Order: sequence, then C-alpha cells, then structure tokens
Amino acid sequence: MSRELEVLAALAKAMGVHTSYVDGLDRPVEVSPDTLVRVCAALGAEITAPADAAAALKAYTASKAARHIPPVLVAWEGVLGPLLPGAAGPLRGEIRLEDGSAVPLDGAGGQPSASPPLPFGYHRLVVETDGRTEKSTVIAAPERTWHRERARLAWGVGAHLAALRSSRSRSLGDLRDLEILCRWIASHGGDLVTVLPLLPTFNDPPAEPSPYAPVSRLFWSELVLAFDDQHRAAAPIATLDVTHGDAEVRSALAEVPAPGPATLETELQRYARFRGAQARLGRNWRSWPEGPRLGRLGPADVDPDEERFHLVAQSTVRRQLKKLKRRIREDGVRLGLDLSVGVHPDGYDPWSRPYLFADTMSVGAPPDRGFPSGQDWGFSPVLPEASRREGHRYVASSIAHQAILADVVRVDHIMALTRLYWIPHGFDLHQGTYVTYPAEELFAVLTLESHRNACEIVGENLGTVPPEVNAALPRHGIHGTYLAQFAPPSVPPSGTEVAHFGTHDTPTVAGWVAGVDIDERVRYGLLDPSAAPEVRHARTEAIERLSATLDVSPGDVAELLGALLDWLGSSPSPLVIPWLEDLWLEVEQVNLPGTTSSERPNWQRPMARLLDDVLNDPTVIARVRRLNAVREAAEVVAARLAALAAEAVPEEA
Repeated sequence: MSRELEVLAALAKAMGVHTSYVDGLDRPVEVSPDTLVRVCAALGAEITAPADAAAALKAYTASKAARHIPPVLVAWEGVLGPLLPGAAGPLRGEIRLEDGSAVPLDGAGGQPSASPPLPFGYHRLVVETDGRTEKSTVIAAPERTWHRERARLAWGVGAHLAALRSSRSRSLGDLRDLEILCRWIASHGGDLVTVLPLLPTFNDPPAEPSPYAPVSRLFWSELVLAFDDQHRAAAPIATLDVTHGDAEVRSALAEVPAPGPATLETELQRYARFRGAQARLGRNWRSWPEGPRLGRLGPADVDPDEERFHLVAQSTVRRQLKKLKRRIREDGVRLGLDLSVGVHPDGYDPWSRPYLFADTMSVGAPPDRGFPSGQDWGFSPVLPEASRREGHRYVASSIAHQAILADVVRVDHIMALTRLYWIPHGFDLHQGTYVTYPAEELFAVLTLESHRNACEIVGENLGTVPPEVNAALPRHGIHGTYLAQFAPPSVPPSGTEVAHFGTHDTPTVAGWVAGVDIDERVRYGLLDPSAAPEVRHARTEAIERLSATLDVSPGDVAELLGALLDWLGSSPSPLVIPWLEDLWLEVEQVNLPGTTSSERPNWQRPMARLLDDVLNDPTVIARVRRLNAVREAAEVVAARLAALAAEAVPEEA
C-alpha cells in the first residue's frame, strides 16, 4: 500500500469510516480509495483525492485536539464521571439543568459538586478550560428502558393501517378502523396492535406511499384521519391510491378553520410553510432559488392554501390520535408504532436541518443472501458529529414523536445506533462502506425517551448485526426481534425477544410456503434465474425442518400456521405478534425490498378482505382464541417457575 493510501486509511479510521468489513455473504471487503475519499468528504474532510488525505488528517486531528470536552457526555443513572480525569485541579463551570437550575462543578477533573445524581434529562455543561469556554450536552439517562410493572406474556397483531379497510372506510384505512381492530383484539385477550409508521408521505403524483420514506419524522400522516360523515359501503379496490385518499381528506377539511398562529409551535408553522413552498416551487427543494433553499421563505414562495391545509390537518390528526390513545387504553389495549430509520431526501427534515444530513450519500445495505446486489434505501444519512454538536436534539425529537403516542416503539434497523452503510451517489450498491455512530449517546437518548413517555422499546436486530448491538439490547432492557422464518427451527424465541413469523419486508406464512417471494425476486431482477433452483431447494428444506419441529405435514399450510402460533405462543417471549393477514393465510406480502412502488405495488395493496369480514370470520376468531389460550397457559407456567426460583433463593443471614 502506498503512503497516500495509508494516510487515507488513517483519516478514514479517525473519522469512523470502515476501511474493511464483512458483507452479508460472509465475504471480506476492502473498501476502495474512491469510496473512502467520498465518504470522508461527506463527513467534512477537505479531500477530493487520496493525495489530500495528509492535509485533511492534520486538520481533523488539530480540530479534535482543540476541544477538551466531548460535545456529548452520558451520565448513566444520573452519575457523571470526571470530565478530565487527568486534570490536576478543579475545572470552573456548571451544569445547567433542564429546569433552569445549575449544578456547579467542583473537584479534580470537574466532578459535579452536588452529591445526588443528576435528574434525568438533557442538560447543558459549560466549562472554562485553557482560557476559553466549552459547552457540551449531558444526557442523564436510566441505563435500561421503561417496562410495565406487572408485565405478562402478551400477544397482539401487526397491520398496515392504510390497507385496514372496513365497510365504513374511505379509500384508505383510518384511525376509526384501527380503533375497531384494537377493541376486537381486546375482546379476545390480546393487548397490542402495532402498525407501520403513521408519518406523512408524498401523496401527489408521482406519489411515494412508503411509510419508511416519510416527508418528516416529526409529524403525522393526514391520510389516517377519520371522518364520521363518510360512512358508506366500501367499494372493492385493487390499489390503495394515496393521491385519491389525499383528495378525500382535503375535501373533508375544506371548511375547518385554520388554527390561529398563537396556538401553533414554530416547528409546525415552518413545516406547513415548507409544504406550501413545495406546492409552488416543486418537490425537490435543492432546485429552489437560493433564499427558499436555505430556509428563507417569503409570501411569494408559499402556496397559502397548501400551508393552511397542513396546519389544519396536523392539528386535527393530533387531536384524533390523543383521543384514540385514551380510548384504547381504557379498553386495555396498547398501540405499537415503528420508528423509521430515515426520511425522504426531499422531505422537511433535510430541508430544515441541512447541516445534519449527508446529501451526497444514500443509506442501504451491502450484498447479502436475500439481496446479492446490495440495497439502496433512498435516504440521506444523519451526520454523526453534526448530531453530536446539537446534542442529538433531532434524533431525540424523532423518537419522542413516536413514544409520546405509542406504548411500544419498534426501532427499525436498530443497528443504525452503532453504524450505517453509506453509498456515495453514483456508486454501485456494493461500493459503499459503514460509518460509525456514537452508540452510547444514542442508546442514552433512547432509554431516556422511553422513560419520559412510559414506552417499551423493541429493536429490529435482523440481517447483518454487529456483536455490540446484540450485547447492548439486554444491557439496556430493549427487546430483540425473533423471526421464525429466519431462525433455526429448533430454537424458540427467548424471554427477551418479541416473536413474529415475518415482518412487512418478508413473505407471509402462506407466501413463504408457496415460494411466492422467490418468484417475485426473479421477476424484478433481485435474484438471478440461475440461482433460483438452489434458493427454492433451500426453502423446501427450511419448510420441512420447521414442519418436523412442529410435528405437522409440510404441505398443510393451515396446520402449519396453527402449530406455529402454538409454538410461538408457548415460548417465554414477552410478546407474540402475528401479521393480521396471516390469520387468513394471505399469500402476497405488503412490500418487496429492493423494488420501488412504481415497479411493484408496494404499500398499495389493500387487504384482500374488509375488516368487518375478517373480524367475524370463525376461522380467524378460532386462531386468535387459540393463541390467547396458549399464551395464558404459558403465563401460568412462567409464574410457577418464577415462584420456584424465588423459593430457591436462600435468605440473607
């Protein structure tokens, strides 16, 4: 390796850029110099070629050395360690708490002078060192996430709300349909309904209906709104048309007065103006004139009707969501929401916080067995150091937005708290690399928001998972994710894993048995036809192994589903969540990763049956009652084992 490349590698490592990794096919990958240059430049280095690495490394090292205190400090359980352990004398400064009070620093290394732990929250540290003032964010957080006091072995169902249409629905499922499902689940002994992200999407043509490519992670989708005056028999539809659904909502809200400016927070006003500007200047804000592009929106830049619509829609959906949460809690049902890992690059968040996003990069995944070419998820990554400099305020707000409404939040791709795979624009999917994130700080944000909002956390730790992630989840009281279709059939879910058969990104039970997903992957170019026979053979073997474990016939999918519910239900998993559509053996999956909504109707397929029919189907009812009975029996066994364990503990002398 030349000297230039050695220095480039040193720069990359200093900035948290991986120079090598093992992909999802267990192949070691040496990252190309071109990728390292592009990623380091996106992270702020002054570099356009390997020859620039020496100067860039010198500048980066100098900037790090100029700061004595890191931009973020974590005080687990409120205990902050010495700021400068090697300091000979006391540092001058204070910690300004969220409530406005201050804790002075006193003692060698800058210990807080107050003996009790810091209260949980985001505090501001101000320190004088070497004749200048440095400021940092102190995250005082519990080490473990919040959990219910008397948790039991529970169960619920998962669904895509837009697809959850009933006889009273408009063209899309809405919050009233969700409430109907929640009450039905409660009536059969379940206590959770979890849905895909309820975040705003781009609904005007070309529509982008993916709930995982939202306009913002800080607001709600107006498409979920329920209107009492629109009860009618729902006509059969082949596609969930978000553009038509958007028109229905606009019509329903046309006469609703806009809230007064005095009642609106600045963020909502800015969001509505941004959406109004997109209506006038175009969706891609990067092509706007300089002033609006940089956040300066004048009256001529904003469509006032569009601005008004989003003010009304967001105010209305907030009220409806609060009422929904209160009503379903009275029925003993919890709501589960998904925290999407990213946001659409044309969305509000990158426009309002351009300093936070690497606009020349896209997040994805390297090649793996499911996607041999790799994946591009289409959104820009958050810059780790920029997030640290603002004390992770945006990340915290994104989590809190979900947690304030949900009782359970599933963190999509929780590996993002430790690393993300960045692909430079214009590069092939396999030409990216991983970038390290400040895991301890981000886990602290997650545990703090969990406690503040009394919300349990589930981490989606599927795919290529670094060992440190699987170690961090139990340490912080975060449930992992168990997928029966990926797990060894002889290994049931543990007491720390939420159990599913699959997710929105995987085949349904019936689709998995039929191999429908394999056919689709070949059709859309995600799987080479020459490799398909081997994949089908592996699937057949997987079905036979699972069937043997469950002692059922491999050819009887209904029998397999029943035995699978028994098996998962009898496990120590704290929560078992079948996909609602699996309960009547739906074959098609809601999304095929690696395809766009223009290629395949991802996120646009309504449930094959209206919710009314589903909830009155004797077969579906029998299956949920069966799951509930198995869960109740497992709860009895768990309680007996816990009592025996308690009796076995010798009393202290």
